[in-house]
Amino acid sequence: MAMAATSAAVLGSPFLSGGKSSRSLFSARTASIVVVPRKLIVMAAAPKKSWIPGVRGGGNFINPEWLDGSLPGDYGFDPLGLGKDPAFLKWYREAELIHGRWAMAAVVGIFVGQAWSGIPWFEAGADPGAIAPFSFGSLLGTQLLLMGWVESKRWVDFFNPESQSVEWATPWSRTAENFANATGEQGYPGGKFFDPLSLAGTIKDGVYIPDTEKLERLQLAEIKHARLAMVAMLIFYFEAGQGKTPLGALGL
Repeated sequence: MAMAATSAAVLGSPFLSGGKSSRSLFSARTASIVVVPRKLIVMAAAPKKSWIPGVRGGGNFINPEWLDGSLPGDYGFDPLGLGKDPAFLKWYREAELIHGRWAMAAVVGIFVGQAWSGIPWFEAGADPGAIAPFSFGSLLGTQLLLMGWVESKRWVDFFNPESQSVEWATPWSRTAENFANATGEQGYPGGKFFDPLSLAGTIKDGVYIPDTEKLERLQLAEIKHARLAMVAMLIFYFEAGQGKTPLGALGL
């Protein structure tokens, strides 16, 4: 009897019954309790996005267990199982990011270069009217030297993060702060030098403060554009093999 009275008191409490209007529905006797049905809303975690829309199922082909969605743009696409090793997965993401950035720059350069000069991008270097203040050998040697130096620094920094942020790298400011990794994430250093417009952070009292929410949104947007640009460059290569250009294929 005491348990029944206690149950009636709990059910008739303001916390569970929702206020005075609901408490009036409960009588003093447990036998005549009226329960008002309420909708139960369950907030489930958002399902992991799949690279095959509308297909549900497990297995390493559709939903590899080694891809947990923590990487920006991770939709579980790894049919060859290249990312099973966490170390290799980290390196492949680094390679994808760098190649994607180069591809985005190349796509813009191809369109702008041909629109400006009218010369197909795969013939621009051999055109007699091409502007070249130095020989091809000088260009190749300089690029290999400078690019090799920069890429070797990036390679070392990948295995030993922030090891390449040294004082002599920024002689004009006498500090390596501008080249330091402000976000703590590999490939996304941020800071005053790499994020001068403060798109992924703010500058307060002269100090760059990263914004995690903005950074995640930009990371996802960048990797999507990078993948699209790499596919576009692959198409450009096939077109070039047939003597066509992107602008020509578009009828421009």
